[in-house]
Amino acid sequence: MEAIIIAPDKQAIIKPANWRDLNQLRQLETSCFPKDAWPLLDLVGVLTLPNVIRLRAMLWNLMIGFVAADIRPAEQVAWISTIAILPDYQRYGLGSSLLNQCEEKISVPTIRLSVRITNFPAIRMYEKVGYQDIDLWKEYYHDGEDALIMEKQLR
Repeated sequence: MEAIIIAPDKQAIIKPANWRDLNQLRQLETSCFPKDAWPLLDLVGVLTLPNVIRLRAMLWNLMIGFVAADIRPAEQVAWISTIAILPDYQRYGLGSSLLNQCEEKISVPTIRLSVRITNFPAIRMYEKVGYQDIDLWKEYYHDGEDALIMEKQLR
């Protein structure tokens, strides 16, 4: 468990997530990804399937951030399937802290993620913590925007 100071009177705590977080995760996804929020079944899956690392950032009783990584041992790769921080709590280091905590739990050597090519703040954060561009998936998102595929070697 890691604490992140947001303000003198606000401290977020990173802890594991589980199926009881479904409603808050659904609200977080809708707030952060209005065009691409996951459907209910995908959210249930990310909170319950094996081989998924799932962490949440909590401020008091409010989920303000979430990350999930899908571990694929046969391929020796993990995919960050989602990472989200409520807009009011971005730029406090929560995204990189969630990502770091998640990476520490990953047992395979390679981690990948996709990000909208126009999400420059996220791309900068990923580059800052060691991710590099490896591919471009055309029209990946529902609205036709391309996804930049990024990768980091953990070991």
